[in-house]
Amino acid sequence: MSARREITKKYAREYQRASKKERGALLDGLCQATGWSRDNARRAIRNASLRRGAASQQPRKTRGRKYSYAALKVLIEVWTFLGEPCGKYLAAIMEDSLSRLVRHGELKRVADRLSDQVWDELMAMSPATIDRYLAPTRATRYPEAKSATRAGDTLRSQIKVRRAGDELEQRPGFLEIDLVAHCGHTLKGEFLWTLTATDVFLGWTLNVAIKNRASKHVIESMGLVEAALPYPITGLDMDNGSEFINYDLVAWCEARTIAMTRARLYKSNDNAHVEQKNGAVVRRHAFRYRYETPAEMNLLNELWHLVNLRKNHLLPTVKAIGWRETKAGRKARIYDKPATPHQRLVASGALDETTAAALDQVAEPLNPAEITRRINRIQQQLIASAKARTQAGRVAA
Repeated sequence: MSARREITKKYAREYQRASKKERGALLDGLCQATGWSRDNARRAIRNASLRRGAASQQPRKTRGRKYSYAALKVLIEVWTFLGEPCGKYLAAIMEDSLSRLVRHGELKRVADRLSDQVWDELMAMSPATIDRYLAPTRATRYPEAKSATRAGDTLRSQIKVRRAGDELEQRPGFLEIDLVAHCGHTLKGEFLWTLTATDVFLGWTLNVAIKNRASKHVIESMGLVEAALPYPITGLDMDNGSEFINYDLVAWCEARTIAMTRARLYKSNDNAHVEQKNGAVVRRHAFRYRYETPAEMNLLNELWHLVNLRKNHLLPTVKAIGWRETKAGRKARIYDKPATPHQRLVASGALDETTAAALDQVAEPLNPAEITRRINRIQQQLIASAKARTQAGRVAA
């Protein structure tokens, strides 16, 4: 853009002195150089001729706020109760979420602002507008993570490699799994871990807190994941840590006819789905404190139950469905419309009528605000329990 401004300023000087015929030639040259239309080129020349000094030094005219302050306050309340999703997801569930919160009487603090006009404004907000309006609030609310993955040589060469960009799974049951360390600022000593399992096709996610990453605890947690899923596991994809690449987990998968694949070394994008959940689910809700005790493990598992209910039944995700080519010749992903993992599961046809009805009975009475309050209470208990220990670990490190 700076180059275009320089060219336009040069053309503007010549344009003022030129004849009508010469102006036409100048416009053609500017259009060819910049790719603009003639109307846009003419407008740019006119603005450049009026400008004094560099374009970067010109005061910008601020655009007025399109939506009311009342709509912003209601938006912040809804966004908070839903676990602070991004605008793309919030826009997709705005109507359902507002209806739920009103039905459960959760918008009391902003009830005087929720008029029909405000309701219409919230329905009309685009994802980009939602993110822009929420940016100051988001900035006022939210340390580097340590990597605890250690490559294990055992069995590695016998397990098939699955790469980023390989053909996408087209049915439920293929899970990416990973472990997140609740170590605070040091990996010394023993601390709790969270196993995250996410379905590549649906986005359905489950988390289980475990004592350590010994194979027996990993297998126990996989048993809990298997029992909690409303459909069978068909495959597991993992990184190269010895907590996964071991004979115990291989035997567990063989007994259930579950295929195993692994990522390439140091290529986290091969496990992109679960890596994203490590940040958006685990770190966002359990933070980066150091958790060690059985009581904290119980609190974490209570937390994950609530987080997974909200994530799987109330919050939508998008799924990559192909590629397109941009005007510049680059490849860009194509994504489908936002839908909750629950909706994707029902639409996949993988459930029988009984299981589908049971899932609906779980989802229908869910109150987003009550879930968020319970999540916040558990988070405060975890922080109170682990804060001093975590700060001591930072000083020691």
